[in-house]
Amino acid sequence: MLVLLVLLMLLEVGSGLMIPTMTAELINRGLEGTEPAVIVRGGCLMAAASLLAGLGALAGSYLTALLAAELGRYLRNRLYDHVLRFSEADMEHFGTGSMVTRTLSDVNVVQQALVMLALMVLPVPVVCLLGIGLSFYLDATMGWLMLGVTLVLLPLMVVVLRLAAPCFVKLQLFLDRMNTVVREVVTGVRVIRAFNKEEHEVQRMETVFRDYRGVAVKANRLFAGMESTALLLVNVMLVVILYVCGVRTGAGAMEMGDLAAVSQYAVLVLFFLMMAQMVMVMMPRAGVCLRRIREVLEYEPSIQDGEDAPGAPMCPALPLSAASPAPSASGVSGVSGAARLSGEALPVMRFRSVCFRYPDAEEDTLHDIDFSCRRGETTAIIGSTGCGKSTIAKLMLRFLDVTSGAVELFGTDVRRLRQADLRARVACVPQRSWLFSGTIAENLSYGLPGASPQRMREALRMAQAQFVEELPEGLDARVAQGGTNFSGGQRQRLAIARALMKPADLFLFDDSFSALDVRTDAALRRALREGLRDAAVLVIAQRISSIAHADRIVVLEDGRMVGCGRHAELMESCAVYREIARSQMRREEDCSHG
Repeated sequence: MLVLLVLLMLLEVGSGLMIPTMTAELINRGLEGTEPAVIVRGGCLMAAASLLAGLGALAGSYLTALLAAELGRYLRNRLYDHVLRFSEADMEHFGTGSMVTRTLSDVNVVQQALVMLALMVLPVPVVCLLGIGLSFYLDATMGWLMLGVTLVLLPLMVVVLRLAAPCFVKLQLFLDRMNTVVREVVTGVRVIRAFNKEEHEVQRMETVFRDYRGVAVKANRLFAGMESTALLLVNVMLVVILYVCGVRTGAGAMEMGDLAAVSQYAVLVLFFLMMAQMVMVMMPRAGVCLRRIREVLEYEPSIQDGEDAPGAPMCPALPLSAASPAPSASGVSGVSGAARLSGEALPVMRFRSVCFRYPDAEEDTLHDIDFSCRRGETTAIIGSTGCGKSTIAKLMLRFLDVTSGAVELFGTDVRRLRQADLRARVACVPQRSWLFSGTIAENLSYGLPGASPQRMREALRMAQAQFVEELPEGLDARVAQGGTNFSGGQRQRLAIARALMKPADLFLFDDSFSALDVRTDAALRRALREGLRDAAVLVIAQRISSIAHADRIVVLEDGRMVGCGRHAELMESCAVYREIARSQMRREEDCSHG
């Protein structure tokens, strides 16, 4: 596409620059009294050259727009694919606001720069060389004058570029900050209203906007000064050229047609130089945007696939690269017979003396965590807020890597496996029940692409989300971004149904029952016990009623295991668990009395 674009540009510029030469010849012959047929033939040639130049310009503009669109698509796909590999720490390194700016605004700037470079800068060298060369052909003095004009304007472009670059670096940083602040205000508008902080947020936004405006005004003043100076120089140069041409024509050193041709060359060369100057002042911004895009693309994710993946075995009979298990006939989700047999001896997921510390922390968040999740059993984790429950879930999905110890899937350290293969074996309901804009059916299809409506209804019934059947559109009911058009409990049940759609060996529920009432919670637990009897289940919860039925309950306090067993055993042997149970019972009694 670039080669074709250059050829079209040469066609446009070459044809356009031939017109002044033809005009000069027609004027000179007309003054000599040439026959009308010669004039007509010359006019036809000029019309043909004009048509070729117009077609070249039209095709070049179309190809440039297509090339810019392809470049934007390519960059955004690269950014999106690369960011999907980032861990939480990697995302925090850049920030969500900055990533949005880099993916949208920065790519837009690069696209615009490409269009203007192709249309206004790429032809400049050809126009200057051909224009100066043809001026030398018509008159050597005028050729030297055109060369001098070009060399005077080029240093001005370099000076402006050096002055503009720092402004654009600051401009993009302030744009990141604007994006972050606006996202915070829009997302937290209810909190702002609840605390009567409208004035405070208005002042905070005004500060950010004022900073951006200051740098933008400075950059625009620089451009305005450059544009005025360039326009003045161009007009002065044009006056000088016309004056010199007039003097030489009057002295008989040039013909009248040559005067017209040289003046047109001067106009074309100076026009393209001035347009190039206006475009080149935007190049520092495009350069900054490209560097910011490159920073993301060259950033190595902190969590990488294992060196021996794919192909690292999960268990003796079932290699990791095998396809995801098929649904069992007895429930919404299940595993293949081979997986069931091979997983008899090995736990699905095992924590071996796991310790974890966040990069910016001074001490470990988790200390010597050791437990297993086995097929056909429900394992639960409970503890106070901040004790590390959700960190365990992130380690299971390898959103984080252990500091010491190991997390194993069917006896293989997850760091040796491909992340995609690991996550294909785990169905997760995250702490925040996020739904995507679209329909309920499209959201459920995230768990199992191409699933039938019957399969979706089975998952919804197991998740106690029968309210979907009462909606006029049913599975085709619209879902707003984040699922904000549903209540908290409805969002949780839809998120649970999405996870149940997925054939998996381990089902992870990270505090996924908190918005459910006690009756719905109990019905959901009964349905899960029946439907997921062939898989391992891990429930992270704060409510003891949600996990009292579990085969194994892990009690955490300050990142340490202080108990592990069944509900009755822990009530006798674990003081922390007993205190959690008593405090919840007191709250329930207080609520009932209230």
